Amino acid sequence: MLLGSHLRRLREAQGITREKAGYSIRASESKISRMELGRVSFKARDVEDLLTLYGVTDDQERESLLSLAKEANVAGWWHSYSDVLPSWFPTYVGLEGAAHLIRSYEVQFVHGLLQTEAYAHAVVARGMKDGSDAEIEKRVALRMERQKYLVAENAPEFHCVLDEAALRRPYGDREVMRGQLQHLIDISERPNVRLQVMPFSFGGHSGESGAFTVLSFPESDLSDVVYLEQLTSALYLDKGEDVTQYETALRQLQYDSPSPEESRDLLRGLLQLS
Repeated sequence: MLLGSHLRRLREAQGITREKAGYSIRASESKISRMELGRVSFKARDVEDLLTLYGVTDDQERESLLSLAKEANVAGWWHSYSDVLPSWFPTYVGLEGAAHLIRSYEVQFVHGLLQTEAYAHAVVARGMKDGSDAEIEKRVALRMERQKYLVAENAPEFHCVLDEAALRRPYGDREVMRGQLQHLIDISERPNVRLQVMPFSFGGHSGESGAFTVLSFPESDLSDVVYLEQLTSALYLDKGEDVTQYETALRQLQYDSPSPEESRDLLRGLLQLS
């Protein structure tokens, strides 16, 4: 996905059509489209030829992009979970693992990176009503595996705004929700986690379009990606004007929400009431 997006931007900057790009690597226009969407593997020769066509002559930039091509062809650790994941989600897991900054707004439930195992089980079971016990357990295991990002040596910065609705909507029984609230209090103390709660009392706010995540990457030449999950698919937006609007909305959400310290107090209050 990262490499494909970058190749698309290079092509568009040169005003080259997908048809012409496909011809340069002895392939079809649809092959270029699939490459740019990250839905096919990348041959080093094809990437080299496209970079030449797009006017990329700097050796360091070419080597960096060719390294991305090699990485893209290696199946990630999440590959073994692909049988229980929707087709669009493995791409997100790969992007999440490559990001150095993850910013998110959630309204329906607690963000997957912050869920306890019991809460995650309740959420997954609710969403996979026809799934077997084994499939549900495997999906939960993936969620727990993803959470290792937050405590790894090179953990990303994670900034999350949770709507109060996500905290008051019960998944599982009372003890599950109490455990989830306590976990949020505990993990919000981590130096790489910035957790804020958007309270009902604020009224309307900039997150009116629903949940979204913005992923930023350490490579300065890679654009941010906005992830929007839908019922039967997902959108990955990386065009500057789209990303800017979501980043603006998120900054406003952070500004309007109580501080992390005040949000922690709000969580403690909810825990006492639960």
